[in-house]
Amino acid sequence: MPLFEIETDAHIIITWAQNDDDAQAMAKDAYPTENVLRMTRRPRDSWVISKAVLGITGKTVDPCTIARDCLSKASGDKVHAIRLYMHETGTDLDQARRAIESNMVMGW
Repeated sequence: MPLFEIETDAHIIITWAQNDDDAQAMAKDAYPTENVLRMTRRPRDSWVISKAVLGITGKTVDPCTIARDCLSKASGDKVHAIRLYMHETGTDLDQARRAIESNMVMGW
C-alpha cells in the first residue's frame, strides 16, 4: 500500500492508502473543513524527517557565547543586544536581559 503526503490548509498528513482517491477521502474525513492543497505519493513505504531542517541538531550552544555575540553586534548597546538575543534564541525578555547583563559584567 503506498504512502501519501497530503497537505491541507493547516495540516500535513502522512498516511497509507490504496490510491489517490482513497488518500484524498481520508483527508476530507479527518479535516472536512480544510482544502487539500497538495498530495504526493511517496516513493518508498517510510517517511523520514530531517532533524536539521527542524532545527534539532543535537549540538548545544553556550548561551554566554550567544550573549557575547549579540553584545558585539550591538556594539555594547544593552537594549539592542537584548533584542538580538531574544530573536536568536527565542527566549523571553527577562531571560534575555539576565543573559546579556551577566555577560556585560564579565566583560564581553
